[in-house]
Amino acid sequence: MIRLSDQALANLPAEIARPAYDRRAVRGGVVHLGIGAFHRAHQAVVFDDALSAGDLRWGVRGVSFRSPGVRDQLNPQDGLYSLVVRDGAQVQTRIVGAVRDVLVAPESPAAVVAALADPDTHLVTLTVTEKGYRLDPASGALIESDPEVAADLASLAAPRTAPGFLAAGLAQRRARGLEPLTIVSCDNLPHNGARIRDAVLAVARRHDPALTGWIEGGCAFPQTMIDRIVPATTPEDRRSLAERLGVDDHGMVKTEPFTQWVIEDRFAGPRPDFERLGVQITSAVGPYEDAKLRLLNGAHSAMAYLGGLAGLAFVHQVIADPVFAAYVERLWDEAEATLDPPAGLDLSDYRRALKARFANAALEHRTRQIAVDGSQKLPQRLLAGAAVRLDRGLSIEALTLAVAAWMRWQDGVDETGAVHVVDDPLAAETARLVARTPDPLERAAALLSLEAVFPERLARDPRFTAPVIAAYARLARGGARAAAAAVVGGAA
Repeated sequence: MIRLSDQALANLPAEIARPAYDRRAVRGGVVHLGIGAFHRAHQAVVFDDALSAGDLRWGVRGVSFRSPGVRDQLNPQDGLYSLVVRDGAQVQTRIVGAVRDVLVAPESPAAVVAALADPDTHLVTLTVTEKGYRLDPASGALIESDPEVAADLASLAAPRTAPGFLAAGLAQRRARGLEPLTIVSCDNLPHNGARIRDAVLAVARRHDPALTGWIEGGCAFPQTMIDRIVPATTPEDRRSLAERLGVDDHGMVKTEPFTQWVIEDRFAGPRPDFERLGVQITSAVGPYEDAKLRLLNGAHSAMAYLGGLAGLAFVHQVIADPVFAAYVERLWDEAEATLDPPAGLDLSDYRRALKARFANAALEHRTRQIAVDGSQKLPQRLLAGAAVRLDRGLSIEALTLAVAAWMRWQDGVDETGAVHVVDDPLAAETARLVARTPDPLERAAALLSLEAVFPERLARDPRFTAPVIAAYARLARGGARAAAAAVVGGAA
């Protein structure tokens, strides 16, 4: 079967939406670092809408930091891919044309720097995951012991990290007399704009004080909040799509109908007409960010570890279980009390909408996909809310069960005996702690010593450590479902 391409567009079924603009006239106004499924289902769709509205400045040049997989998916297809939106039995498919090409950073670092320094480039967006910022979760400082960070601190001739590439690209822009950039983090991190700014400035300071001042004075790093559930694409997804399209699409992504993007009103130069494209521009992103991290993402992590331990493969299976559904509501009760929602965000409506989104079985959102990189996610999704509640003298039983479930996940085996890979930057360290502490209570206490995960104020506070250890003991004794039932006061 032939691949999707510009030439193949004319032969697609009539009901398939496709780019109506002249793709040859599109300029590369956006460089996206970390191009993966989430970007293709979220920000790239917004830029595609901008192109469709007639503003042809906002084509995307994608950058992959690791594997050439996305390059090999998209470049032979002229950057085209299908966006498949699933809502129960309803399926809508659209061909997105915003991506012009994909570069692989380790193969051609100079080409990535050149893209950042191109006069057409005005925006840089990032989805490099929490670990891609190379910042210590506890201190927020650049992890200088990281070999790739150390290489970028020594030389920017061939950058290796996102902060290094940004510093190198900005240095070239300054040298060429070009305008500064707006750099938009789209990762699930609190104060994500400030974090990427801090990382870039830390690299720049090692190389050029004048560059540091230029970045500080001209570049913008707005805070953002992004929201869309994007499960991993499966071979069966691709086969089903090929049957409908009549062409093979190696780059398809699947997602839900809901999408949200909130950006702080802080830009260094030209930008799309975001407001007309459905993006919320605001002076205060923090309240949106906290609500999303502690309600949506916090529940996702809790369901991933509890449901995963119970042997449930998909989020919709977890939320369909009455015990786990009641536990999620209890978790939300605890998290909601820590929030200061923005005007117009009704948390009751938001929770109902989240539950409906979790129940969308057509997405097939795997618990193991969400469980990846848990050590990077716990601080903002669960621990931040727990700290606020402790400061107010409130209980944290539901939050600490989720934390304990992450600890149990480090064993690498669920309650059915199925083995899983602990895919996490700290996997070697957690494996060492698990191996040396066979007693469950001692194991929980050992994992609490991880400074990269647990801030000292929590790790030394018995009001936090005692319920975590107790929850871990309940998980070890009776399993995830019984532990959740104990939290909500029901029978397993």
